[in-house]
Amino acid sequence: MTRTMLLFGDSNTHGTMPMPDLGVFGRFPREERWAGRLSRLLPDWEVIAEGHPGRTTVHDDPVEGAHRNGLTVLPALLETHRPVDVVLLMLGTNDLKGRFSLNATDIALALEKLILVIRASGAGPEGAAPAILLVAPPPIVETGCLAEIFEGGARKSEGLSRRIAEVAARQHVPFIDAGALVEVSAIDGIHYDAPANAILAEAFAALVRQHFG
Repeated sequence: MTRTMLLFGDSNTHGTMPMPDLGVFGRFPREERWAGRLSRLLPDWEVIAEGHPGRTTVHDDPVEGAHRNGLTVLPALLETHRPVDVVLLMLGTNDLKGRFSLNATDIALALEKLILVIRASGAGPEGAAPAILLVAPPPIVETGCLAEIFEGGARKSEGLSRRIAEVAARQHVPFIDAGALVEVSAIDGIHYDAPANAILAEAFAALVRQHFG
């Protein structure tokens, strides 16, 4: 029986390449993205990548558009892909942009709100709640063309995984710190270089097998 996993994330779930300059939007080929690799590693799963560049947890973006608010679109995506067995939730990086003025605790609490939305959705098998795998994104670096947009975010990001781990413990969901596995690219300090895709896919596949069969 094929089960369904929804990957709910931002540009690093979308497969966006490191950006040498603003407005340069490269994307890794489908087979090279960590989402594509994960699908091959889990042949008994339908892996659905819902990564939106610029997606926040629960905030309308006054510059890039209100449609980047993850909370706004999540219920529709859960209904679209119902029944969803597992949601892999990896957000928080875009919340570090200076325009949002958020700290690590704020971001972690926003992720907790998304967990509660998923649980209340009834989008799992037979109207149950989907299971959740919570991922803390790696710390960012203020460098390259995105440095000013994320000004002040690097320091905040250093404590983000700890706060997200606290949410995972409180909500009793499996957790993994992606920052313990990969680093952001030196090109823009936000996105991942190609080798990170294989590392993340292998780690996520192992966690899925461990916790969800």
